[in-house]
Amino acid sequence: MYYVEILKKNLVFFIYMYQSCRSNQLRPFRRLSKSLIFSLSLLSLATMSLATSLSPNCSGTDTVVATTPLVTFLVRVQETALRTFGEEDFDPKLYVDLSLKFNLSKTQKAFDELPRSGENGTVSAEDLKVFIATYFDDAEDDLVYYDPVDFVPEPEGFLPKVKNPEVRSWALEVHALWKKLSRKVSDGVLEHPELHTLLPLPEPVVVPGSRFREVYYWDSYWVIRGLLASKMYETAKAIVTNLIFHVDTYGYVLNGGRAYYTNRSQPPLLSAMVYEIYNRTCDVELVRKALPALLKEHAFWNSEIHKVTIQDAQGCNHNLSRYYAMWNKPRPESSRRDKEFASKFLGNSEKQQFYRDVASAAESGWDFSTRWMRNTSEFSTTSTTSILPVDLNVYILKMELDIAFFANVLGNKSTMESFLEAAEARKNAINSVFWNEEMGQWLDYRLTNGTICTESETWQACNQNQNAYASNFIPLWIDLFHSDAALVENVMRSFQGSGLVHAAGIATSLINSGHQWDFPNGWPPIQHMIVEGLLRSGLKEARSLAEDIAVRWIKTNYVGYKKTGAMHEKYNVQKCGEFGGGGFYKPQTGFGWSNGVVLTFLEEFGWPEDLGIGC
Repeated sequence: MYYVEILKKNLVFFIYMYQSCRSNQLRPFRRLSKSLIFSLSLLSLATMSLATSLSPNCSGTDTVVATTPLVTFLVRVQETALRTFGEEDFDPKLYVDLSLKFNLSKTQKAFDELPRSGENGTVSAEDLKVFIATYFDDAEDDLVYYDPVDFVPEPEGFLPKVKNPEVRSWALEVHALWKKLSRKVSDGVLEHPELHTLLPLPEPVVVPGSRFREVYYWDSYWVIRGLLASKMYETAKAIVTNLIFHVDTYGYVLNGGRAYYTNRSQPPLLSAMVYEIYNRTCDVELVRKALPALLKEHAFWNSEIHKVTIQDAQGCNHNLSRYYAMWNKPRPESSRRDKEFASKFLGNSEKQQFYRDVASAAESGWDFSTRWMRNTSEFSTTSTTSILPVDLNVYILKMELDIAFFANVLGNKSTMESFLEAAEARKNAINSVFWNEEMGQWLDYRLTNGTICTESETWQACNQNQNAYASNFIPLWIDLFHSDAALVENVMRSFQGSGLVHAAGIATSLINSGHQWDFPNGWPPIQHMIVEGLLRSGLKEARSLAEDIAVRWIKTNYVGYKKTGAMHEKYNVQKCGEFGGGGFYKPQTGFGWSNGVVLTFLEEFGWPEDLGIGC
């Protein structure tokens, strides 16, 4: 019934938008005219599809959000381009980001009429280049540069604790990157959304950078933290408004702002974004606007496909959540590689489950990592939907605490009490299912039965993943775990002895698998959550450790920037100033969350005038 309600509200929302467009009340959508109601109606049908699919079933194979005909066609172009141009410097995402110059029918007809040779129907390089130039706009054209209204070169009160002039000069350069990464959806997307995989949004965005040329969900939290340090409150609120628009339109925040991302979400941090903005601005209207969306999002992450019940040794049931993408085919942005790995399976149902697990790993933000694999040396054993992740449940706990806080701000006592109870129940579940006393860490839990039709599973110690991952320490980020000082000290000692802390930051894991969410890569979100958790714990030694890690991270970002002229998506924690590698695409620059974490650390810890910044 929850998703039927989403559909009803979406239809009302679409009608409101259409009427607003006609009366010039909704400026960003002013030019949509009649095409808006048609396109948004299609989105409502997608929501209807979702509403009928998120129900329990033993195989889970029918839980799918359909993609668009345009995405399906662009995958064909992508596969043809790979055969024609070869693998060197080939980025499959580029082709599913292209925009049509003409309608799909005309473009598809021209594509089908291209001369082909050989058994694979290869198109010559010259013919394909001409076809692409004739029928497509560049992938970057559907987002245009936007000059943020609240950007100034040096904001008043910017990083007052940074006393070193060299570090301050660099911090201002990082601050200036917000202007370079600011975009808005082009008029072409608003007028003809059917020609684009980029999805319309009501407000400007800040993109991560490089190949990631659209908004991303969990990246946005650290972008917002950086924007707040830069005093860019209106830009931060605009990002939240866009993500609320996602929830109002789809029932959840999308992985990213493309049509091929509508089948999955990402780590749910919308409430945390609203909380941080409210703490700076006391904007009650933002809270009032956000709360209904947060209630929808909470329902989504506790829906049938996500919720799993574990019974502990005392016979108590605990409800926790998992990642579960609504997709069972190759991901359009990485179609060929997904098919290659799936070729190891003979049965169609096995392939579909593998595709779902890969998409679910992408939903986790940790794409990809041995954390999701039964066999850490074999990618085809990825089984994300069979794992209860520590960090996902920490994010949902944070959401429950935030919703209770917002309800209190708005004077809604019953909602506040309900979500405080939910938070306490989830905290108990996290400690009952994930906590390992011997290791002093919270460990991911592998389900014995990976399907969604089992009512509950009985907890078994052997199902905890005892490999060291940075995610094992994410519960420190939540104040609720700080009440027990002995526990915090135990976890801090475990963290120090885990092998994850290196010369240039915190490693994601200890396994050098070649995947990017493994050793030796360190990622900005991980550094920030663990550092902030240690800092908030109240222990003097924990604060000292937090500051030490933050200094290491700031230094590696600074040296890397001076060497390359760019901020990087991830870094090698073994080598100060070296950016990270591995994974299925080239290292990216820009970079939204890297900028945000550096500015946040500098705001918190500052930089003394006499402290050197080199490695």
